[in-house]
Amino acid sequence: MSRRGISLLIASALLPLPVLGLPQAASAADTLVSAGKPATTSSIEGSGFEAALAVDANTATRWASAEGVDPQWVRIDLGATHTISRVKLNWEAAYARTYRIQTSADGSTWTDVYSTTAGDGAVDDLTVSGSGRYVRMYGTSRGTPYGYSLWEFEVYGSATGSGDTAPPSAPGSLRSTASTSTSVSLAWNAAADNVGVTGYNVYRGGALVGSTTGTTYTNTGLTAPTSYSYTVKARDAAGNLSAASNSLAVTTPAVPFGSHLKPYASGMLKPSGTQTTIDQKTVDHYKTWKAAFVRQNCGNGWYQVISPDADHPYVAEAQGYGMVIAATMAGADPDAKKIFDGLVKWKIDHPSAINPNLLAAEQDVTCKSVNGGDAATDGDLDVAYGLLLADKQWGSAGTYNYKDLAVKHINAIKQDEVNPATNLLKLGDWSGSGDQYYYISRTSDWMIDHFRAFRTATGDAAWDTIRTAHQNQIAGLQSAYAPGTGLLPDFVVNTNTTPKPAPGQVLEDPNDGAFWWNACRTPWRIADDAVTSGDAKSLAAARKLNGWIKTKTGGDPNKIAIGYQLNGTQISAGSEAAFFAPFAVAAMTDAGSQAWLDALWNKMLATPVDTSSYFSASIQLQVMITASGNHWVP
Repeated sequence: MSRRGISLLIASALLPLPVLGLPQAASAADTLVSAGKPATTSSIEGSGFEAALAVDANTATRWASAEGVDPQWVRIDLGATHTISRVKLNWEAAYARTYRIQTSADGSTWTDVYSTTAGDGAVDDLTVSGSGRYVRMYGTSRGTPYGYSLWEFEVYGSATGSGDTAPPSAPGSLRSTASTSTSVSLAWNAAADNVGVTGYNVYRGGALVGSTTGTTYTNTGLTAPTSYSYTVKARDAAGNLSAASNSLAVTTPAVPFGSHLKPYASGMLKPSGTQTTIDQKTVDHYKTWKAAFVRQNCGNGWYQVISPDADHPYVAEAQGYGMVIAATMAGADPDAKKIFDGLVKWKIDHPSAINPNLLAAEQDVTCKSVNGGDAATDGDLDVAYGLLLADKQWGSAGTYNYKDLAVKHINAIKQDEVNPATNLLKLGDWSGSGDQYYYISRTSDWMIDHFRAFRTATGDAAWDTIRTAHQNQIAGLQSAYAPGTGLLPDFVVNTNTTPKPAPGQVLEDPNDGAFWWNACRTPWRIADDAVTSGDAKSLAAARKLNGWIKTKTGGDPNKIAIGYQLNGTQISAGSEAAFFAPFAVAAMTDAGSQAWLDALWNKMLATPVDTSSYFSASIQLQVMITASGNHWVP
């Protein structure tokens, strides 16, 4: 208790004693009535110092006014008229030298119930006598050069009369609508009350962080990646608080979509237009893609990306796409982490029968792995990459240790999906020494930026060797078999001797040696590394592809065909996103291709999501993510 509180108690002791049996208001009314009530102030020092923090019952948070300005005040709305018997001020170092405690019935006309010109900070525990709905500390002279700051402003007393004692109903469906690395935006369904809801209190980790009269609130001043828990309570005019809403956990992402915290190499192009518009177009496409392909068809906490155009409803390639996309879209999609974790559970619960740290390649309509349950390299590469993105995005201290899972997956890829004799990728963990597929590799699996991420995550220099081997193969194939086009074949054979395009069907199709339904992704995969790393080999390969296709079509993306022989001869007419979209990333690498890039971007915007083809839709979305400047390497 401060000197002032002691003095007032001594003075009161000298007054005549009350008549025996009459109520003594001060002792009967000494109940805290201000906790969690709406608070307003004349100013705040900045984010994280709001008025509500002075009534949150947390002595680790505080209200702080603007510095160097008099007067300043902080006001509490008790919701109804109260008899006030005690006020307790817990000052931070910035305290008031001269201040008044005032009450008001309407928040306009004020009555002093205490004043001093000799404030000395610390804790002022004041016995007062007054009444009102509003109570404020009104400071007119600072005790320091700074401002006014209270850890806690407590008001004790009791409501006058019975009044409204029925609390509102609890707010419903608390949810996150967006997040950045430093903020979380919340929304909830309105509560109901017998008289009327006047506002909502927002709590983080049980502590009051703010109040609002609407059904949305953005909590700022956060850090990433950090998990926060929120609830909301409704209040009415009498100060009654509802029960808490549902609890909501939100993890702030370190690299939210649209933040562009990971810049591309110098000189890379982007589509013309404002960055905000480009980002929003990508988000719009993502939402349509998500609605078409992201499912929870099998229960068990799983999420899946369906593949209606594949041999089975669920394939590893689709799940890998989903994991990379979900981790990248964090911030734009408040459900991104939930979806990602559901895909992680799917990966864990569907291990390869050969190496359990890999993902089984195919599942049927009952969500059971089929065809031997072995793994496919393309899906595994994206699964591992997605886990690394998630570790950087959300950290690995939650339900799943993303980093540990990623490293195990990467090491399993090296063990069972990289040919140790050639350092080139195999088709899957099912191919072993001596079989006819052991020296065959799929060019669309040659994801150079993934190899860089694997090297960083594991510290294993073998991934530098693997990356170089694939880059050398790209250059060699372009030079020897596609000098005029730069096109790569779907499959390469004889990787142990003289690598060459497949001579007809070796795995999937008579066009296995052409730029067909696998290799159509290579302009995107090669250029993804070029735009993020600026690597000379990747840039040269991407620019070769870009120069040829721009000339071949005369700058008209509508003329990009479905498949080509390596000499540039068209295989099939028509237009397909899986073929035209990847060239947009290659176009980003050439300073003279702005108009061409814009034409490809506009072609993508004009192409609706094909809900029958996860393959084309997923490729186009990932191309748009890169073109918008949102692809990054963990």
